[in-house]
Amino acid sequence: MDYSEKITAAAEKYAKLIESQLKRVEQMKAQGDFIDYSKLDNIVIGVCGGDGIGPTITNEAHRVIEYLLKDEAAKGKVSFRVIDGLTIENRAAAGKAIPDDVLAELKKCHVILKGPTTTPRAGDPWPNIESANVAMRKELDLFANVRPVKVPEKGIDWTFFRENTEGAYAIGSSGVNVDDDLAFDFTVTTTQGTERIARLAYEYARKNHKDRVSIITKANVVKTTDGKFLKLCQKIGTEYPEITTDDWYIDITTAKLIDEKRRRDFKVFVLPNLYGDIITDEAAEFQGGVGTAGSANIGKRYSMFEAIHGSAPRMVQEGRAQYADPCSMLRAAVLLLSHIGYQQQADKLERALDICMYEEKKLTITGRDTGATCSDFGEYVMQTIQKL
Repeated sequence: MDYSEKITAAAEKYAKLIESQLKRVEQMKAQGDFIDYSKLDNIVIGVCGGDGIGPTITNEAHRVIEYLLKDEAAKGKVSFRVIDGLTIENRAAAGKAIPDDVLAELKKCHVILKGPTTTPRAGDPWPNIESANVAMRKELDLFANVRPVKVPEKGIDWTFFRENTEGAYAIGSSGVNVDDDLAFDFTVTTTQGTERIARLAYEYARKNHKDRVSIITKANVVKTTDGKFLKLCQKIGTEYPEITTDDWYIDITTAKLIDEKRRRDFKVFVLPNLYGDIITDEAAEFQGGVGTAGSANIGKRYSMFEAIHGSAPRMVQEGRAQYADPCSMLRAAVLLLSHIGYQQQADKLERALDICMYEEKKLTITGRDTGATCSDFGEYVMQTIQKL
């Protein structure tokens, strides 16, 4: 059988993907340093609600941030830009993961508080557009997804540094259907992308007095890309002699996170995109579920902060959006405040959330009318902040 026509068509598409990634490497090489927020006259915080329950919980986090930064806003040091249009309906109509006008608005901000967005999947009524999260990370070069998980009574104090722009997600919507029987997707690892996520993880460990960084791969099987990631991270680790570097395969890592003795040894993780996506959801369960955890997406020019759960369209369809849990977005707000230099406000919000979620628990979010509304919980958090 002659496969030449199929091979040629697939190879032409693959060549275009390689070209796009080589151009991205050149862009990374040309990048400057991280933005210094302390030198900005005005920090612009974008508030982008997304869709599903996103606008409801994002608005609540926005209210709390405004409350904490009201003095700074009055001085003109901080301002807010509300950005609509990242709904699945608008994205589908534009045929893009992020419509051009929305992307232009996002780029006018320094940091972005972003609600969950719906990603089309097989069987959905939507066109096969790329994940808005993946697109935003690529467009704004948000290369580091940082997710903390802390449960002191269980000996858990973990911070995950998930590479955000490469791996299996880099060109996840650009695979090749060779024919009806054969399909390929691709994974991407670059020297520049790996070195910068590794260095960020080790710098965090050094600054926060963490004595161990664990590199997570499947390099025994995925030898080329995961192997490259492992070797480059290990090389960066040699620059931090006071920090112990170890490496684990992703499958055994997921097991050891539930090992009560072994999991206490983990401190900081650095790992490729797909593995990070999976394992941080597992880790969040120890803290109370994905609804309790926020995440930071860090780049040199832009940074974005979000919940780690989805848009829950069923809650909207059933008229329950007002009962959505804002805690994940509020945890993301803690990370945002810390990132732009307002550590005192971040600490207050984190402490208030601990009180409201775990200690006093005067209000409970159930997702239904048996519990508090999203707005009620936001008020509870702000009242608690007043007492601190």
